[in-house]
Amino acid sequence: MEPRAAHLWRREGLGGKKEDRPSREGEPHFGNAECPGGVAGNNETHRGPDLLQWTRHMQAVKTQLLEQAQGQLTELLDQAMCEAIQAYLPQDRPVPSIPPDSLCKTREPSLGKRKVFINRKSLLDELMEVQHFRTIYHMFVAGLCVFIISTLAIDFIDEGRLMLEFDLLIFSFGQLPLALVTWVPMFLSTLLLPYQVLRLWARPQSRVAWTLGVGLGCMLLAGHTAVLSILPIHVAVEYQLPPASRCVLVFEQVRLLMKSYSFLRETVPGTLRARGGEGIRAPSFSSYLYFLFCPTLIYRETYPRTPNVRWNYVAKNFAQALGCVLYACFILGRLCVPVFANMSREPFSTRALVLSIMHATLPGIFMLLLIFFAFLHCWLNAFAEMLRFGDRMFYRDWWNSTSFSNYYRTWNVVVHDWLYSYVYQDGLWLLGGQARGAAMLGVFLVSAVVHEYICCFVLGFFYPVMLLLFLFIGGPLNFMMHDRRTGPAWNVLMWTMLFLGQGIQVSLYCQEWYAQRHCPLPQTTFWGLVTPRSWSCHT
Repeated sequence: MEPRAAHLWRREGLGGKKEDRPSREGEPHFGNAECPGGVAGNNETHRGPDLLQWTRHMQAVKTQLLEQAQGQLTELLDQAMCEAIQAYLPQDRPVPSIPPDSLCKTREPSLGKRKVFINRKSLLDELMEVQHFRTIYHMFVAGLCVFIISTLAIDFIDEGRLMLEFDLLIFSFGQLPLALVTWVPMFLSTLLLPYQVLRLWARPQSRVAWTLGVGLGCMLLAGHTAVLSILPIHVAVEYQLPPASRCVLVFEQVRLLMKSYSFLRETVPGTLRARGGEGIRAPSFSSYLYFLFCPTLIYRETYPRTPNVRWNYVAKNFAQALGCVLYACFILGRLCVPVFANMSREPFSTRALVLSIMHATLPGIFMLLLIFFAFLHCWLNAFAEMLRFGDRMFYRDWWNSTSFSNYYRTWNVVVHDWLYSYVYQDGLWLLGGQARGAAMLGVFLVSAVVHEYICCFVLGFFYPVMLLLFLFIGGPLNFMMHDRRTGPAWNVLMWTMLFLGQGIQVSLYCQEWYAQRHCPLPQTTFWGLVTPRSWSCHT
């Protein structure tokens, strides 16, 4: 690091003694390392642009040196911890829950970094401490107030009364008790079966008995997968659940499946390696129960914890999440329903389609921001606070992304960690560590299929808009707009693509929603179910 630093200083023509000589009159003077780049003296104001460029360069050099030093220090500390723990553990009695060879390296089928949990706040909580950023938050709250005022005004003009109607909200959350009752067997299946299978496989026994135990465990896991896969779909279709109630079921279905896989993926390899030794023990049931509720999809037996629970913080986040739900209902009711409710009754035209997409960009981006704030910030932080879960990095600064690859990594860190650990890294291991492009393509394919499945489940029809956008637009953009693309123009381009993508989704899904109701199928057929109704419904 020292030769590189010296090179950077010499490259700009600075000697080691230049800062020791007193500054002459009219020369710029740097008071400290955080100098804002001001220039003193009127007789050399022409040097201002050069000084500003030089100051920015030195700030970049400082950042680069600090990052390099931090990376080297992290590697040294990890290596020291690894050697100390390996020296402490007895070699003849490995601890099965934490194998010695997994302390210094990642798991065997893994070629990348292992997720490390530390105590840290969510980024928005840190930004909210800045008054300028709180003002942006206040602007969104003012927007909600404007929607409420406009609703009251329109109702007063049309009906002669002041009353807020929540018909859309009541419809969306209809039959919610049935969805919650359906969740109970889903959760019990996840709570009991994967943990019992692990205990069965960790039990010391003869080879024949252990083989039978493996078969029984696989049958239990198959039953667990069947309960999570079939039960919510059956209830949603049989009882025609509305969208929000379906959201509860499908998000819990996907979440419990991902958590089950992570628990088995993190514990079974070490248990099988240590099965022949003494002192075999499965992870504690309390750690598994905690994992099922804490806001992460990566299993660890312990997590960093906060000292206490701030119940006012919990209440604030739940209230903000509820406010976001109301905000979304107002946006749909005021900006989407009047535009798309009767669109399927009109003859199709390219002009109408393009105008509907452009009209849907604003409500679409609002819905994206509300989903992010309500779920990834408010909901997850509320549960993290109640469970004293220390690592609150559920997202990063995705809004500053200049590439789609960075956006995908920072938008939803919780899901990204799961995909990176169990799809990308394990895919690299299976492919020999060379086919990084194929492993990345596998991540996109899994993510696209799951997103499309969620949309299909919630809306009640198959219209692969999300799938096509993921595979044919998001995938190529991930490779074309990579991390080497920097600068404000790339950030503007990314936001432009987000606006257009959200407009396409909101427009096409809204049109299909109303077409499904205006033009029901006279006879249920497979092709009738998978063919978009909005293509032919013009009554």
